[in-house]
Amino acid sequence: MTTEAETDGRTRQMRTWSREEIRDALKLYAVTDRSWLRGRRFEKVLQEALSAGGITCVQLREKHAAPEEKEALAREAQALCAQAGIPLLIDDDVELALRIGVDGVHIGQDDVPCAEARRALGDQAIIGVTAKTLEQACKAEAEGADYLGVGAVFPTSTKQDTWMIDHEVLRQICAAVSIPVVAIGGITADNARELAGTGIAGIAVVSAIFAQADLAGAVKRLSKVAEAL
Repeated sequence: MTTEAETDGRTRQMRTWSREEIRDALKLYAVTDRSWLRGRRFEKVLQEALSAGGITCVQLREKHAAPEEKEALAREAQALCAQAGIPLLIDDDVELALRIGVDGVHIGQDDVPCAEARRALGDQAIIGVTAKTLEQACKAEAEGADYLGVGAVFPTSTKQDTWMIDHEVLRQICAAVSIPVVAIGGITADNARELAGTGIAGIAVVSAIFAQADLAGAVKRLSKVAEAL
């Protein structure tokens, strides 16, 4: 199912994702961060990673990009994700997501409230919310979140200001909500297996893909592990 959105004077068909499709899209969730690219071009790296097969969703998370630059990156990612048939979400920028017609957003606890994002983007948008406690998880679900991002489940260098989430808390959150949960934070192909049995729908990774010289190999290893969870 698709809906129409006006984007810069053009009409773009926006797909509506079912609950099952959203759950499936969280299996191997790639979060961008150009600081890991070491001079490699963003579009080329993302295209190579997606071409390997296995990535099921992309979140554009470029905190240090200027507005015009972030929009250009979003449009590049949007085209590549459309070709791959997977959703593109934008981190904490409801206005940009609405303007260019991407599939949705991911918002943190200090960002725009989930209910406000839902009113702006409509029912067809995918909205994910970061949750670090059972209370935050239940509140996000009540306000219309489609999925939760929970972490950091392992030590991570990607975000310096995060705190660790005990795997038992992760398990409790998964059991308490009816929407899917994706684990994030320090996840690699080596440690992801420790999350088996927690109830997560998938794993979100940053450097485990984008910091790797062998992008295709990294994606294939992660995809294999994610399928086994």
